[in-house]
Amino acid sequence: MSAAHRSDLKLLQEAAQLGGVCAMSWFSDPGTVTEKSPNHPVTQADLQTDVLLRDFLCKARPDYGWLSEESPDDGSRLSAKRTFVVDPIDGTRAFIRGKPHFTVCIAVVENGRPLSAVVYNPALDEMFFAQASSGATCNNKAITVSACSQLEGMNMLASDGLFAHKGWIDPWPKMHTGARNSMAYRIALVGAGLWDATLTLRPKSDWDLAAADLIATEAGAIISDPAGQPFRYDRLKTIKDGVICAGPALHTLILERVLTSRKKRQNP
Repeated sequence: MSAAHRSDLKLLQEAAQLGGVCAMSWFSDPGTVTEKSPNHPVTQADLQTDVLLRDFLCKARPDYGWLSEESPDDGSRLSAKRTFVVDPIDGTRAFIRGKPHFTVCIAVVENGRPLSAVVYNPALDEMFFAQASSGATCNNKAITVSACSQLEGMNMLASDGLFAHKGWIDPWPKMHTGARNSMAYRIALVGAGLWDATLTLRPKSDWDLAAADLIATEAGAIISDPAGQPFRYDRLKTIKDGVICAGPALHTLILERVLTSRKKRQNP
């Protein structure tokens, strides 16, 4: 890890802690809740945390681009060598409901891939972080993805309704499922080996994924879209089609099932 990379990671950790303090100051009362688009709530806490993070990070690295869920996309990310990719509060619905399953997510991206990343849950004081080619950590302890290699009985972070949907060609085996509103938190928990996998077929954005992607990858997980393609974070389009994240063996099984169902639906 170069000195510049170490400096970036330290900066992200400091920023995430500041963002966490800001978010928690609103936790008992998130302020006015509006919808920036249908079914996408935003609170005063989201907006204030975004302003704080942008001021702190861009002052420290004025030559970095910026992409955040709560800021207009100014295009700086497309020309800058490195870019901050930020979600000030990922899991806003959980935050509004007073559930401790939201995170502050920050990554530094270069050439389409994250180099440094932090996913911080301030309510539970869990700091997940990673540096490219240097492993992943939670609260200064190394984390590793689960070695689970079978679908039956696995621990899956996803809604029960996903697996009960009639669109699946073959029924899923019995498994333990759980829900976390923050996609980044789900991925980080898989990286930490606390859950075996997470799956969603709903669209997600760069800011939901960039930081958690690096953490999971450095912990030994495979993360991809539902077609098995790895993510890049330097595209004009910031929306991804969905997420599969698990250890290598389990990722293969989940991907196979997703692809088989899609193929059979397309070619009845």
